Amino acid sequence: MNDAVTKPRTRVRTKVERPRMHKVILVNDDYTPREFVVTVLKAEFRMTEDEAYKVMITAHRRGVCVVAVFTKDVAETKATRATDAGRAKGYPLLFTTEPEE
Repeated sequence: MNDAVTKPRTRVRTKVERPRMHKVILVNDDYTPREFVVTVLKAEFRMTEDEAYKVMITAHRRGVCVVAVFTKDVAETKATRATDAGRAKGYPLLFTTEPEE
Protein backbone atom coordinates (compact mmCIF):
# COMPACT_ATOMS: atom_id res chain seq x y z
CA MET A 1 0.00 0.00 0.00
CA ASN A 2 1.32 3.45 -0.94
CA ASP A 3 0.92 5.99 1.88
CA ALA A 4 3.19 8.62 0.33
CA VAL A 5 1.54 12.01 0.26
CA THR A 6 2.19 13.83 -2.96
CA LYS A 7 2.44 17.54 -2.46
CA PRO A 8 1.56 19.73 -5.37
CA ARG A 9 4.71 21.38 -6.62
CA THR A 10 4.54 25.12 -6.43
CA ARG A 11 6.75 27.04 -8.74
CA VAL A 12 7.89 30.39 -7.55
CA ARG A 13 7.99 32.73 -10.47
CA THR A 14 9.96 35.85 -9.89
CA LYS A 15 8.68 38.55 -12.14
CA VAL A 16 11.68 40.07 -13.76
CA GLU A 17 11.13 43.73 -14.38
CA ARG A 18 12.67 45.09 -17.50
CA PRO A 19 15.24 47.69 -16.60
CA ARG A 20 14.10 51.22 -17.30
CA MET A 21 15.61 52.41 -20.50
CA HIS A 22 17.37 55.76 -20.74
CA LYS A 23 17.68 58.06 -23.72
CA VAL A 24 21.03 59.55 -24.65
CA ILE A 25 20.44 63.09 -25.86
CA LEU A 26 22.76 65.25 -27.93
CA VAL A 27 22.47 68.91 -26.93
CA ASN A 28 23.28 71.41 -29.68
CA ASP A 29 25.86 74.14 -29.18
CA ASP A 30 27.19 76.79 -31.52
CA TYR A 31 30.86 75.94 -31.12
CA THR A 32 31.50 72.26 -31.70
CA PRO A 33 32.23 71.62 -35.40
CA ARG A 34 29.64 69.47 -37.17
CA GLU A 35 32.30 67.10 -38.48
CA PHE A 36 33.55 66.50 -34.95
CA VAL A 37 30.03 65.71 -33.69
CA VAL A 38 29.62 63.21 -36.54
CA THR A 39 32.97 61.62 -35.67
CA VAL A 40 31.98 61.21 -32.00
CA LEU A 41 28.57 59.76 -32.91
CA LYS A 42 30.22 57.23 -35.23
CA ALA A 43 32.86 56.26 -32.67
CA GLU A 44 30.78 56.08 -29.50
CA PHE A 45 27.40 55.02 -30.88
CA ARG A 46 28.57 52.90 -33.81
CA MET A 47 26.60 54.93 -36.34
CA THR A 48 27.17 55.13 -40.05
CA GLU A 49 28.25 58.47 -41.51
CA ASP A 50 24.68 58.99 -42.73
CA GLU A 51 23.01 58.18 -39.39
CA ALA A 52 25.46 60.37 -37.48
CA TYR A 53 24.90 63.28 -39.86
CA LYS A 54 21.11 63.03 -39.49
CA VAL A 55 21.33 63.02 -35.68
CA MET A 56 23.72 65.98 -35.71
CA ILE A 57 21.49 68.01 -38.09
CA THR A 58 18.37 67.23 -36.03
CA ALA A 59 20.12 68.46 -32.87
CA HIS A 60 21.34 71.51 -34.78
CA ARG A 61 17.83 72.42 -35.96
CA ARG A 62 15.83 71.49 -32.84
CA GLY A 63 18.36 72.10 -30.10
CA VAL A 64 18.40 68.47 -28.98
CA CYS A 65 18.16 65.02 -30.51
CA VAL A 66 17.76 61.56 -29.00
CA VAL A 67 20.81 59.62 -30.10
CA ALA A 68 19.92 56.15 -28.81
CA VAL A 69 18.26 54.27 -25.96
CA PHE A 70 20.09 51.95 -23.57
CA THR A 71 19.90 50.62 -20.03
CA LYS A 72 20.78 53.31 -17.48
CA ASP A 73 24.43 52.28 -16.96
CA VAL A 74 25.20 52.00 -20.66
CA ALA A 75 23.44 55.30 -21.47
CA GLU A 76 25.34 57.17 -18.76
CA THR A 77 28.68 55.65 -19.75
CA LYS A 78 28.23 56.48 -23.43
CA ALA A 79 26.98 60.01 -22.70
CA THR A 80 29.96 60.66 -20.42
CA ARG A 81 32.48 59.26 -22.89
CA ALA A 82 31.01 61.24 -25.79
CA THR A 83 30.96 64.45 -23.73
CA ASP A 84 34.53 63.83 -22.56
CA ALA A 85 35.67 63.39 -26.17
CA GLY A 86 34.47 66.94 -26.84
CA ARG A 87 36.03 68.31 -23.65
CA ALA A 88 39.37 66.75 -24.60
CA LYS A 89 39.33 68.89 -27.77
CA GLY A 90 38.11 71.98 -25.92
CA TYR A 91 34.53 71.85 -27.24
CA PRO A 92 31.36 72.31 -25.13
CA LEU A 93 29.86 69.18 -26.71
CA LEU A 94 27.20 67.79 -24.38
CA PHE A 95 25.36 64.49 -24.17
CA THR A 96 22.82 63.94 -21.38
CA THR A 97 20.58 61.06 -20.35
CA GLU A 98 17.01 60.85 -19.14
CA PRO A 99 14.63 57.98 -18.38
CA GLU A 100 12.36 56.93 -21.19
CA GLU A 101 8.66 57.44 -20.46
